Amino acid sequence: MENILYLGRPLKVTDRLEKEIRVYDLLDELGISYQRVDHEALATMDACQEVDRLLEVNMCKNLFLSNEQKTKFYLLLMPGDKKFKTKDLSKQIGSARLSFGSYEDMEKYLDITPGSVSIMGVMNDKDNQVQLLLDEDITKEEYLACHPCINTSSIKIKMEDVLKRFLPAVGHEPIVVNL
Repeated sequence: MENILYLGRPLKVTDRLEKEIRVYDLLDELGISYQRVDHEALATMDACQEVDRLLEVNMCKNLFLSNEQKTKFYLLLMPGDKKFKTKDLSKQIGSARLSFGSYEDMEKYLDITPGSVSIMGVMNDKDNQVQLLLDEDITKEEYLACHPCINTSSIKIKMEDVLKRFLPAVGHEPIVVNL
């Protein structure tokens, strides 16, 4: 599949999942501009490199985590080249024994599946069951690249729009952490 950079939503949406279209609908409703590229499914950070070059921004790691009791859930965004150390994060958010959240909980709260984890999923978390965690290095970037809740497309959006327009619109206040 040839990767082409588009401005905005796809013209033809009949072959797209509803959750992907909801992302475009919300961004358009909020007046947030974005660039998009369609591609083969990307399940790893290494697979994202060609898309990163096209979008001229590095895709970040998106990790869905939970506490040991599975009573608190977190979505962590951090630079793709940073190592994730559970102990460092646990101490900052006051939660012992973090681990990866289950596929079922990810789908239940964020309406996304493994490989498609994205900040856009918080728009589906109407009851604020998932706490968004942003590594401070991510917040300093001009742009954020992420999946629109499906890993066969990627979008590039201004970080300022994410922080000041998208997150307030979906009722999620991030906690900034230093990893």
